[in-house]
Parts: sequence; C-alpha cells; structure tokens
Amino acid sequence: MKRRNFIRKTAVAGVGVSFLGAYACKEAKKENKNEAETVEATEIAEPFFELSLAQWSMHRMIREEGVDPYTFAEKAKKWGFTGLEYVSQLYNPELSDANYSDEAMAAFVEKSNAEAKKHGMKNVLIMIDGQGNLAVSDEAERNETVEKHKKWVDAAAAMGCHAIRVNLNGSNDPEEWKKNSVDGLTKLATYAKEKNINILVENHGGLSSNGALHAEVMAMVDMDNCGTLPDFGNFCITRKPDSWDCEVMYDKYKGVKELMPYAKAVSAKSNVFDAEGNEVEIDYVKMLQMVKDAGYTGFIGVEYEGKELSEEEGIKATRDLLLKAAKAVV
Repeated sequence: MKRRNFIRKTAVAGVGVSFLGAYACKEAKKENKNEAETVEATEIAEPFFELSLAQWSMHRMIREEGVDPYTFAEKAKKWGFTGLEYVSQLYNPELSDANYSDEAMAAFVEKSNAEAKKHGMKNVLIMIDGQGNLAVSDEAERNETVEKHKKWVDAAAAMGCHAIRVNLNGSNDPEEWKKNSVDGLTKLATYAKEKNINILVENHGGLSSNGALHAEVMAMVDMDNCGTLPDFGNFCITRKPDSWDCEVMYDKYKGVKELMPYAKAVSAKSNVFDAEGNEVEIDYVKMLQMVKDAGYTGFIGVEYEGKELSEEEGIKATRDLLLKAAKAVV
C-alpha cells in the first residue's frame, strides 16, 4: 500500500496522530443546527518512511492473554500500520510441535497470506529465532542451522516478504565470530538469492551488537541480498551474571550509524516514555536523522518492549513518536 493511501485510510478510520504542527490544515464547511460553521480538516503529512509493526510488540498478548497470532494483520491495520513483520517463535508450539514440517509451514503461510490480503496489509519480513546459531564454531552445527533457516526463506518468498531477520549467535571471540558469521551468512544468502529474499542481521546481543564488527562482517560477505536490520535499542553486548542488566553497552548512535549503510530494514525500539511522549533512553529525532541521511526510505518497524504501558498503548505511543520525530528531521 502506498503511503498516500495509508494516509487517506487512516484519516477515514480515525487513527490519525495529533501533534501541534504535524498537520497541514485546510478549511471545510460543516452544517450544525441550521448554520454553517468553519472547522479545520486535517491531513497527515507524509514521513520519509513507511510504518510496519514488529509482531514482537504483541508477544505478551499472544503468550499471556491468548490472542491468536493470526489476528496480527487485523490489529496492525486498526492501529495505523501498512506493513507486517512476523516473529517465527510466536507461532510455537503450533510449528515447533510439528517440527516445522512442510505441512505446518504451508499452513502458516496460507493463513498469514489470507489475513494480510483480507486486511490489505503488506508482508514485509519474518524475524527468525530458535533455529540454531549461524556463527557457531562447529561447522556441522553451523551448516545445520543454515538448513533450518532455508524453510523460512521459502516461507518468506511464498508470503511476498523481502527478507528474513536472522541472529548471529555463536563464538564470543571476535575473530572467530567474524569468520563463522561470514561462512554462515554466505551459505544462507546464496540460497536466498535464488528466492529473491534478503538475509538481514539485527544487532541482537553478543558481538552482533558491536556495530563496527557487525559492519565488518557485512563488508566481508559483500552480497547484495545480505544486510542489516539496525535496532535503535539492542546494543547490549554482555549482561551481568544471572541478570538481564547490561554489563557492556555499545553506543547506540554510533552503532546505528555504522549499520545503516547496509540496512534493508529498521527497527524502532521503545520501552519507556516521558510526559511529552518521547522515549526516555533514545533520541528518536537523532536516530531518524541518521536513517534519512543514509538514504533509507523503506519500512520502519515499531517494536515496543516496555511494561509501563499496555502493549497496544505502547505500540501507538511509538507510532506517534516516529511520526512526530519525522517532522523534526531535515
């Protein structure tokens, strides 16, 4: 769906975002009790990107509240998005119990396509988790991981997605990690190229959150269909023992800048908002300026992970912040 169509549809549906100066105003006439009064009709100005929703933003709804993951398209449209970023693990145990059989994968594709078509949504990508370690030092295990990901490449192709997102877990030694990553990604991207699918690596913990090393791997792979998915917030390299607290954090702005030259998707992470609707840990204007400066005009996926707001409220707050911040980008 084109952005102007999204604007038209969301305006009709009442999903519009209210920010001072974020709208172009025009006058319209409205009759009220036999007299005409002038009111403002608003029109949302287009951002330089399109809005997609990362399904992980709904993971508590799905896992804890029993929301059907196949309602993803319906809910995303209602909340004002045009693109869908699926998360493989949210379709477990349906898929895992079937050992990701051809029949189970085909059913996933068919149902997802039907819902996307029904609601006029665009399938953008699939985020793959739990399918092995692409950067592990054991070559046999690495090759097995590549094979497991091929099913998801096929699924993405059948759904009209442009990419799958993978993780580069494995060795913690930088040189070993780089070598393993290049091997695993090259093998997978070679297969995916035949299907017209991109293989994207997110900064997702471990050495993948070291922007310089991550970018170096991309340069070494040097394939048109292998790129990055910069996430605004996933830059924790190591966590404290027996804790989720970060011990070694990479500079998020430096990291996004280093990853953007290879970006084929972008993830807008959010957790906590202040009273003005800004993310307290991430300067969205600064992030979006780097994204725009890199020449990126594709989908930016909303990925709310906070707990202070409900998932629906957090998703909408992140969406609104992106649209507001886009107005401040030059």
